This record gives sequence, C-alpha cells and structure tokens, in this order.
Amino acid sequence: MPISFDTTLPPGYTPKTAASKTSVDYQSFLKLLIAQMKNQDPTSPMESTEYVAQIAAFSQVEQSVQMNQKLDQMLQASSLSQAASLIGRTVTSEDGNVSGVVKEVKLGGSGLVAVTDGGKEISITPGVKIS
Repeated sequence: MPISFDTTLPPGYTPKTAASKTSVDYQSFLKLLIAQMKNQDPTSPMESTEYVAQIAAFSQVEQSVQMNQKLDQMLQASSLSQAASLIGRTVTSEDGNVSGVVKEVKLGGSGLVAVTDGGKEISITPGVKIS
C-alpha cells in the first residue's frame, strides 16, 4: 500500500519571494524532505531525529539568509548617509585626472558615484580624494 504525505503548508504561512533563484525557500525544503521520505529504503528508514536535525539546519540557513538581507539594508542606509555628506565637497579620482565639486550622488550596484558640477562621474572607491 503506497504511503501518501500531506504537502500543504501550515496555516498562516505565507511564502516569501526569493531575491535569487539559487536560494531555497521553506516550500522547496518541504518538497525535498517529502521526496527523501518517499524514496528512502524501507528496510532502513531514516530516524526521526535525523529529520529534526535537517529541519534545524535549514532553519539556521534561513535565519542566516534573513540576517544577510538585513545587513545589506544597513549597508545601503550607511551608503546613503555617506552620500549626503559628499554633496558640496571636492572629489578627485584616484588617478587625479577627474576632479570637481559634487552636486549629486548616485547609489548604484557597484557603490556610490559622485556627479560633479561639470557633469563628470567619479566612483567613490579606495584611493579617491575627498576634500
């Protein structure tokens, strides 16, 4: 007689959209766990303590992912406060070829970019001089 498993999620659980397709969410973990249970050797079934250990490990990974997201948000907030302090100051590129007074700052994927009063863009990286 085949064994069937209920794959419905607990009441009140709302799946979160993942920022990356490489991340595993709670629902994916449940699907993997159920597949593992369906395909285990009936003569040597997995102990329930092993399932609990797997769930605990997944919980730690999920908490780490959430903590990394919060750290990213904090870094963005820190970058924005740095950006505000650059406006009106003189910035010189690390090679010394581009210089000017900052009229605006952009926050891009690679970090802060200062736009000078002359319209030139300078990435705020190590070696850039701010005066």
